[in-house]
Amino acid sequence: MKKIMSLLLLAAFAMVLAACGEKSQEDVIEALDKNLDDLQGYKATASMTLQTGKEPQTYEVDVWYQYPTFYRVALSNAESDQSQIILRNDEGVFVLTPALNKSFRFQSDWPENNSQVYLYESLVNDILMDPERTFTATDEHYVFQTNTNYTNKNLNQQEIMLDKKSLTPTSVRIMDVDLETLVEVNFSDFELNSTFDEGDFDMDRNMTGAQLNSEVPTMGGEDDGESVVVEEEGAEESDEEMFTVFFPMYSPQGTAYNESRELDTENGRRVILSYDGEQPFTLVQQRSREVTASTPVQITDGSPVDLGFTIGAISRDGNTTNVSWSYEGTDFFLASQHLSDEEMLSIARSVYGTEEK
Repeated sequence: MKKIMSLLLLAAFAMVLAACGEKSQEDVIEALDKNLDDLQGYKATASMTLQTGKEPQTYEVDVWYQYPTFYRVALSNAESDQSQIILRNDEGVFVLTPALNKSFRFQSDWPENNSQVYLYESLVNDILMDPERTFTATDEHYVFQTNTNYTNKNLNQQEIMLDKKSLTPTSVRIMDVDLETLVEVNFSDFELNSTFDEGDFDMDRNMTGAQLNSEVPTMGGEDDGESVVVEEEGAEESDEEMFTVFFPMYSPQGTAYNESRELDTENGRRVILSYDGEQPFTLVQQRSREVTASTPVQITDGSPVDLGFTIGAISRDGNTTNVSWSYEGTDFFLASQHLSDEEMLSIARSVYGTEEK
């Protein structure tokens, strides 16, 4: 009799769970797959914190997506006056830096082929495509842990937390092999199947709108006193202009800093850092200049890359691999004939936040 009562209680408990909408992993996977099939667009707002430098850096992220291939990702950091927009429309992929009036157009398939922490369809695909994923459920969330496919190979694992009702992300944590959190994204708002106005993904409209809405000066990047400072004379805005020279924290084994050279160009002082050894490379730095409104969009055969603290570009010129980016009032250009793309990006990511050499 006790055994029968126990079975009845278990059955009743199972019915309660079913009535409450509790789903198995297979149910959630099936629902996510259907969400992707039905997805026409979304708008999301999130806060992204990076633990990859000396100090945590937090960015506000606004994401728009319209089926099938239109994207607008706006990233801003109030502390560094840094803002950029990644845009994809029928004309290509653009990276806009409104404060400098700079626009780069790429012949690229971004955001395909790599994980993207702030894109819903990328997160869902990472879940669907990973046979080693783990699944747990809490009172309000479904939680998946999956492998990743980021260009930064230190970003090894991710934990994706989904709202039970909408199956949209509420948070994402990206971890290294030791499960230490390197990137954390917390979504404050997520609207599925949003509608958009004509021109929402237009390059000129987004550049103009970002500049009109910006309350920061067109040139950011105050000196923080931690690195080498180069003084420029004869600048229009003052008699003496300064910019900070950064040294990468990472260099490949068998390669070491050799020398620093300075050149005077028509665009100001240029600093060239040379690293010699088994895998030599060169890092060039120069103060950013605001581009005139009449300057056309710069076109590159490369691809946009997420360096964590900014969006850059990677390209190849013959046997030479180049990575370029702008950050806190300085333009950077990294070049080598001896390093893989992954090593080049590791060097670029290590430049921000270095101490004086």
